Amino acid sequence: MSDDGHEQNGHEENGHENVPSRQRRRFPGISSRAYEHPADRSALVALRKLSGFDTVFKALSGLLPERSLRLLFLSDSVRVSDQQFSYLNDMLRDACYILDLEKVPPMYVSQDPKPNAMCIGLDEPIIVVTTGLVDLLDEEEMRAVVGHEVGHALSGHAVYRTILLFLTNLAIRVAWIPLGSLAIMAIVTALREWFRKSELSADRAGLLVGQDLRASMRGLMKLAGGHHLHEMNVDAFLKQAEEYEAGGDLRDSVLKILNVLPRSHPFTTVRAAELKKWSESRDYQRIMDGHYPRRTEDKDTSVTDSFRESAASYASNVKSSKDPLMKLVTDIAGGAGDLGGRVRRGFGGFTTTTPRDEEPPTDTPRAED
Repeated sequence: MSDDGHEQNGHEENGHENVPSRQRRRFPGISSRAYEHPADRSALVALRKLSGFDTVFKALSGLLPERSLRLLFLSDSVRVSDQQFSYLNDMLRDACYILDLEKVPPMYVSQDPKPNAMCIGLDEPIIVVTTGLVDLLDEEEMRAVVGHEVGHALSGHAVYRTILLFLTNLAIRVAWIPLGSLAIMAIVTALREWFRKSELSADRAGLLVGQDLRASMRGLMKLAGGHHLHEMNVDAFLKQAEEYEAGGDLRDSVLKILNVLPRSHPFTTVRAAELKKWSESRDYQRIMDGHYPRRTEDKDTSVTDSFRESAASYASNVKSSKDPLMKLVTDIAGGAGDLGGRVRRGFGGFTTTTPRDEEPPTDTPRAED
């Protein structure tokens, strides 16, 4: 049960196992800055400082398909309540209580075999989970997902995502302007990069709600490999993330970038590795000990400091990365010599070597120094 005494019982229906009730820490007044990835946080802080920006777009919500989506989910999905999917309703209220989100967002279950969940809306966020996800996850895994979506709502991702998508669509309409397509690609690329970081933020919120790292890991593994959990292993799954980051040469590094650019979510193994890393950090421990930024302090947050933290995070990631391209970038920044040789080796000998680059045959006598 939560600290408020709200009992969290398991359910036998639909294959959901009974899980033991237990207490979970609550975070009164917590600011979303506590769990947001630095790159996500810096963008949100900057947007929040633009007074009235989101209000204007909320007023223009009639131009967006939000009302249509609300009617669609109301008419063709199942709204979670005490009478329908009551265990999901308990999870939702409990997640909002833990993260101190005053208004509980409406939540719908939509018939779709593909496991998915989303938080959308300008006027007020709504959460949608698919039947594929409900069937795939056990109760504790689903609790992390519900916390993930409540984290999106608390961060205001639903509002700002809709705003930026609107701006992107607006930019597409003026693509006839010279260099317009290049500008649009820059906007879309930056937008997707923020989307990916916001997903890492929401994963952290899911961990704060579920407070069970193993359940969060299991859920991510199931998203990658289906319900055959008995055939999967967390340590082996995390090793995949290490192999993905460090493996290959510079050609593979370029392919990784090209593969991730069109995605709104990071790859699942990467999400698992990032969440585990954060769970072992001092920041996470401080939150669990009750030391975290409050919403009452949000208005005093410095945009400059937020961007500085974001830049420092990217720099740290590049420096500690095992990726061949990131290592080369670090070498260049450090003024390493023989960069031409490093590039050739990075491409796996793809470039033709000169006689000076080759070692002499073992049977060729060398001149004495």
